[in-house]
Amino acid sequence: MCGIAGFIFTGAGAAQRAPDRTLLKKLTDTIAHRGPDAEGFHIEPGVALGHRRLSIIDVATGQQPMFNEDGSVAVVYNGEIYNFPELVDELQALGHVFHTRSDTEVIVHGWEQWGEACVERFRGMFAFALWDRNRRTLFLARDRLGVKPLYYANAADGAFVFGSELKAILAYPGIDKRIDDTAVEDYFALGYVPDPKSIYMGVRKLAPAHVLRVDPTARAHTPRRYWHIEFVPDRAMTQARAVEELRALLDESIRMRLISEVPLGAFLSGGVDSSAVVATMAKLSSGAVSTCSIGFDDTSVDESEYAREVAELFRTDHFSRVVDTDDYDLVDTLAACYDEPFADSSAIPTYRVSELARTRVTVALSGDGGDETFGGYRRYRLHIAEECVRQAIPASFRQPLFGALARVYPKADWAPQWLRAKTTFAGIATDAVGAYTDSVSMIKAGDREGMYGEDFRKRLGSYRALDLMREHASEFQGQGELALLQHLDYRTYLPGDINTKVDRAGMAHSLEVREPLMDHRLVEWAARVPQRFKVAGRQGKHVLKDAFRGELPDRILFRQKQGFVTPLAKWLRGPLHESAASLIHDGEAVRLGFVSNERATRMLREHRSGARDWASPLWSMLMFEKFVRRLGVAS
Repeated sequence: MCGIAGFIFTGAGAAQRAPDRTLLKKLTDTIAHRGPDAEGFHIEPGVALGHRRLSIIDVATGQQPMFNEDGSVAVVYNGEIYNFPELVDELQALGHVFHTRSDTEVIVHGWEQWGEACVERFRGMFAFALWDRNRRTLFLARDRLGVKPLYYANAADGAFVFGSELKAILAYPGIDKRIDDTAVEDYFALGYVPDPKSIYMGVRKLAPAHVLRVDPTARAHTPRRYWHIEFVPDRAMTQARAVEELRALLDESIRMRLISEVPLGAFLSGGVDSSAVVATMAKLSSGAVSTCSIGFDDTSVDESEYAREVAELFRTDHFSRVVDTDDYDLVDTLAACYDEPFADSSAIPTYRVSELARTRVTVALSGDGGDETFGGYRRYRLHIAEECVRQAIPASFRQPLFGALARVYPKADWAPQWLRAKTTFAGIATDAVGAYTDSVSMIKAGDREGMYGEDFRKRLGSYRALDLMREHASEFQGQGELALLQHLDYRTYLPGDINTKVDRAGMAHSLEVREPLMDHRLVEWAARVPQRFKVAGRQGKHVLKDAFRGELPDRILFRQKQGFVTPLAKWLRGPLHESAASLIHDGEAVRLGFVSNERATRMLREHRSGARDWASPLWSMLMFEKFVRRLGVAS
């Protein structure tokens, strides 16, 4: 696991311009936490490649940048290509000579042999930049599910700049740092800025499963998608066959991810995903698996007893720590970690569990991706039920009826879940994509509209986050109510929220996190599994649970999903209220017109009194304010 950064000059005379080594080092120094073990640079006329290394595989000879035999191809790379031993054998049979035992060298020779198609051979998580002097080409690539990040921008001096994190891009002078208004709308809707946007107009993310070929003689560069998920169910598949194939694929995925020359372990929350990963690791490992978890001092949100039960069952070398639920002091630290506004409050416990894991291991396997792959989210089950109603009632009748019910039904934040019908009525009134967007929105569309300042509403025009979702939905390839939502989550929530959260939290502590449930072959297989094997009645992840029935206790397999919980509502009524109110009232977000001071004041008042639960909007405003104050913006 590493960090990469660099730049090439474009336009007339680009090949004759001499890059500044000091500037290149400035870029890589911003991401030194991603690779504290070593640094490396390659500079030639027109080109500068930089690397920070966290040594995991081939510790002795895997330094980067790495080159081919004549030095005409150079690569800097972040990630792991797990099938590199097989690729080495194949490339050696084709005449390529290897000088290291590193997976990095596979990229160099893979490019020589297969060109851009090399990425289709790679199985793992990766983001890399490869320079081919003979072809005068810079080639960028990102893994299929967006586990590893990659940003890029065009600078004012004609340089094309790239980096693992936004802070590396911003270290280069002349980057356009005007805020992208559409990204702000996306952020307040979703809690993160989705790919391929960044919060800045002048910086982009390379989207998952995309490559980008940069010609130094041109200023315009168009990314290309190299992988799609096709959700076409195998109707001949039986439950027994699905279970057998899942176990084989998961064994293979985890076995590949156990390769390491440094201490390796796993996150263990006590949920079904991480427990399945640990159970499989225990079966495949010769010694005790190292596991870690965190508990909370508030027993209502503490799940550590389940983690301990699994650890005892598989005799892992388990270590845990109880943390304070009032851990809001991390707010400024998170703003520095994530660079862009990021409102998923579970980043706080994710940061803490990564911090804990790094005291024992350098690599940790996680259960991330299980909900998206196997249909684990509650909103999936609700969507399937709503879709049955939408399909049964004509839109001409359904939309006005349920739309009216949604308008008159009270918000009822105080009520039990089954009485909160307002969202359900609104979902039935719209179409599948509209309902999905509403279900994942941290701040609903109507609340966002009222929250925004007048100037921002004018600048935003007709754009809404729903437009982004409809664009992704138009590229859906498959069948089924669940499949559409999985497609949208693979395009937005998984890379933009989950993977971003885990990557930045892990790398802040120089910890590599590997996600076996995001192996692309496992994901492709799961896309062919019939919906009824994923969601059955009120139960999600049916096939995964069935695969581990008898190996994991029922109370682990079938308990209600909880995940990392932070008491935002309590914080914002208590210890965080005054500071949040001060920041929001006197904030840059208000000054720049993004947020209405009058509306924010009302939300703060209503939340503190308990009249309404505005925790998500207020937390989103607070994290946005931290972003604009810390990094500075141009309006």
